[in-house]
Amino acid sequence: MVAICAFIFNLLSKQKTKAELLEKNEQKYIQEFKEKEEFLKKEALISAREQLHKERMELDELERTKKSEFDKIQNELSKKQDEIDSIRQEVAQKGIVLDKKYEELEQKEDYLAETIAKQITELERVAQMSREEAKTTLLNQLKDELATEQIQLIRENELKIKETAEEQAREILSQTMQKCAIEQVIETSVSVVSLPSDEMKGRIIGREGRNIRTLETLTGVDLIIDDTPEAVVLSSFDPVRREVAKLTIEKLIQDGRIHPVRIEEVYEKSLKEIENKIKQEGERAAVDLGIMNLNKELSKTLGRLYYRTSYGQNVLKHSIEVGQIAGMLAAELGSDVKLAKRAGLLHDIGKAVDQEQEGTHVQLGADLARRYGEKEVVVHAIEAHHDDVAVNSLTDALVKIADTISAGRPGARRDTLEIYIKRLKKLEEIANSYEGIKQTFAVSAGREVRVIVQPSVFDDVASAKLARDIAKRIEDELEYPGQIRVTVVREARVTEIAK
Repeated sequence: MVAICAFIFNLLSKQKTKAELLEKNEQKYIQEFKEKEEFLKKEALISAREQLHKERMELDELERTKKSEFDKIQNELSKKQDEIDSIRQEVAQKGIVLDKKYEELEQKEDYLAETIAKQITELERVAQMSREEAKTTLLNQLKDELATEQIQLIRENELKIKETAEEQAREILSQTMQKCAIEQVIETSVSVVSLPSDEMKGRIIGREGRNIRTLETLTGVDLIIDDTPEAVVLSSFDPVRREVAKLTIEKLIQDGRIHPVRIEEVYEKSLKEIENKIKQEGERAAVDLGIMNLNKELSKTLGRLYYRTSYGQNVLKHSIEVGQIAGMLAAELGSDVKLAKRAGLLHDIGKAVDQEQEGTHVQLGADLARRYGEKEVVVHAIEAHHDDVAVNSLTDALVKIADTISAGRPGARRDTLEIYIKRLKKLEEIANSYEGIKQTFAVSAGREVRVIVQPSVFDDVASAKLARDIAKRIEDELEYPGQIRVTVVREARVTEIAK
């Protein structure tokens, strides 16, 4: 028991010793920490003081720099102020000089006004006319002189422009016409079929006229069998039907078998041949002009013009010629050649259907072109080539000019002597219907009317108006291919005899 108590006492003594040792160590560590903390505080304080001193030095340096710059700017401003004061003094001195000059000018102005008033009074006294009356007279004289000069300048410029434009247009058109010439005149409304003998007429008529009735019923063509030796005349305004009938009769004559059944067979074959011919001619026309994307139905309709004539002129050949001329004119003017050719080729396509449908060939042609997808510029050119609508593009003008050239050139169309003489007489009658006309001549095969007027009745302005009036009446009252020039001649002659 004693031993145990001794052991516990020793153990407690050791523990107490360890506790005391730990407490001493803890106090030692606390002391060291405090010393270290104090050292760090002193070191931080020293560093802060050094940084503050450094920043204070930098601020002092910056302040000195700014002050130096401020002093420099202040010196410059002072100099500028001195310069401004100097300039202000100069301006003040010049103002004084200007005031003096202004006073002198006012004095001179008063003197001039007084002098002018005296002169005006004197002029009014001498001229016996007030100032306003003199001004009005002078202005009227100036207006008359200016009006006369204006008319002269306008007339000179018009003449120069017309001469230049006519020369250039004449050169372009003549070159174009020389490059293109197509045979135009063919049969119009009748076809003649030659027979090997007059005996063949009876066979064509047939027993009780059954053969001729069959032919007329199938073809829609009138067969005229008269006393004309060895010939049968086919009459129809439809050229395609007439051509089918002609081919049918020629085949029947070659075959020798002429009866209703055979007539029907030969007619069907002939109809197919003509349809193929129409298709080929339409395609050939497009190919000749380099038009490769023409609608098939439009091409077929175009081929029908091969059998259509207008004033004895083959319409398909006329259309090809118009396309060629329009293309050449477009090339000369730097325009779209392919577009001009296309519009020229299609401009009369309405004539292929105008005998079957109501409407003018212009309206029908425009409808056809629009229906088969042609460009609006082509459709408008078709509508404008006879002035149904106003010309609003170069293509319209080229097609119209080309159509006039093709229709109006010598040999293009047939015209009877009676119609030709009537036209010449009508031209002279229109010109002679005006007062003050001395003589009138229709010259150049009716392409020009020369009107000689009395110079005492017509001056230059009235002569120009007369020419326009006559041209307008010719356009309204006559139908003619191409153009007719109206030339008014005003000539005054004075003769004296030296004795």
